[in-house]
Amino acid sequence: QVQLVESGGGLVQAGGSLRLSCAASGRTFSSYAMGWFRQPPGKDREFVATISWSGGGTYYAHSVNGRFTISRDNAKNTVYLQMSNLRTEDTAVYYCAAKQGHNYYILVREYDYWGQGTQVTVSS
Repeated sequence: QVQLVESGGGLVQAGGSLRLSCAASGRTFSSYAMGWFRQPPGKDREFVATISWSGGGTYYAHSVNGRFTISRDNAKNTVYLQMSNLRTEDTAVYYCAAKQGHNYYILVREYDYWGQGTQVTVSS
């Protein structure tokens, strides 16, 4: 069982930056692939970024590639999402998710555990 708690969301102007954190409970964090997803107002949850258990593999949605960076610190049981050059269309509730496995994963249905989400609002 893994419990996930996101933090770091808030209100930022377009062009600004935020760093989201996701703290995980449990002693086997390093055996989980991690992902960030987001749900814009009135839309479905969508993939943002994922990282493999070792941190050696990452993959991004086209819309954030080059602006967002996912990373993890297995010693701290934490995954991060550094977001730069934010746009108004990045406004959403951001969720982290965990899936036991050594690859990385991009589908909502592949993940086993989810955090409660953190709101990111980008103003123009």
